[in-house]
Amino acid sequence: MLTQPAFGRRLKQLRTERGLTQAELAGEGMSTGYLSRLESGARPPTDDAVAHLARQLGVAPEDLAEQPDWSLARSLASTAGLDVDEAGEPLARALRTAGGEDPLLRWQALWQVAEWRRHNEEHDEERACLDELVTLADELGLPELRARARARLARAQRAAGEVPAAVETAFSAYRLASDEGLSPRIVADTLLALVSALAEAGRMAEARQHADELLALVAALPAGRLLAEAVWTVAGVRLRQGEPQVALKLVSDALEQLQGRLDPAMWVRLRVVAARLHLNCTPPETEPARRRIEEVEACLPFAGTPTVEQELLALRARLAFHTGRTDEARALLDRLADAHDHLAYQEQVRLDVLRNQLLLLDGRQDEGMRGLRALAQRAQERANFDLAAEIWRHAAESLARTGGE
Repeated sequence: MLTQPAFGRRLKQLRTERGLTQAELAGEGMSTGYLSRLESGARPPTDDAVAHLARQLGVAPEDLAEQPDWSLARSLASTAGLDVDEAGEPLARALRTAGGEDPLLRWQALWQVAEWRRHNEEHDEERACLDELVTLADELGLPELRARARARLARAQRAAGEVPAAVETAFSAYRLASDEGLSPRIVADTLLALVSALAEAGRMAEARQHADELLALVAALPAGRLLAEAVWTVAGVRLRQGEPQVALKLVSDALEQLQGRLDPAMWVRLRVVAARLHLNCTPPETEPARRRIEEVEACLPFAGTPTVEQELLALRARLAFHTGRTDEARALLDRLADAHDHLAYQEQVRLDVLRNQLLLLDGRQDEGMRGLRALAQRAQERANFDLAAEIWRHAAESLARTGGE
């Protein structure tokens, strides 16, 4: 409820945060004298005045209410223990309306809101949070926060296909963590980002070196989510270096070691990774992949998200392709045609590769090869050399399968 003098205090707070004079805030729709009386609490606000001032400030009318539980301190306390979806909106609202509070509190709220944005596939909003996290951490000068913010930003950059930027950001995070002697968990977090970015950039010798360092580091930590993330990251490097069985053993050992210690989302993630590894073997191991896919399908009621559902459709399409069920593969790809916004850049490209492979099987070799060349060229232009090499490998395999040249 908008009552005085609380309304006046809130109005003045928002105006001064934005560096506006009373005349600038009043604009053409209100006199400065009336605005001054509103800020002093001498006049109650009318609905028209509230609507005008909210437009001028770029906030919702309800944001003009002075509500203590919108402060960062109280919002963080009240959302403690809630899951990502429950805590995200109140913290995002607190960030929009807070001012003059401890920057450490703002950093903590931003971190949680960034995770909420990521969970809800709001990539632009997540990036805005991450950019502010990096800036704020630098202003605070705390190495722990600087390293963690950069590691998170590097992951987002890699997922968006910004591979050179991801490598640079991840190296910056890793050097900070190493040079400052930060905790093993923070170092491991930076290594997760770095290994993934280096692998996407095709810098496999460096990726392998840091992957070994990552595995040695997490082996000394309690088994849990961090171990699971490290395993599937390192498994990807082993696969790209032509060691699919080593990669599969890493994941299988982790599934056994982490039995009963993971939340449903991580349980599903490891099985998605295992299915991908089986399908990436030469030749593809379709029966083990099918079993892992069925395990993921069984868990969808408990851990299903739009991303998991689309990853599952992509796996089923690849499985259908490799088992000769091309009509089913096409139908699954049609279902995914409008769903790219939930998949990382690399997975989007791999779906496009599969579409062009099906064109080659249909005898439309010129069209299919044009598509594959365009995909490989775009990957190379983005310095995603490992993905480009993968595309060319699939093109060669498909041509051999169809007897093309």
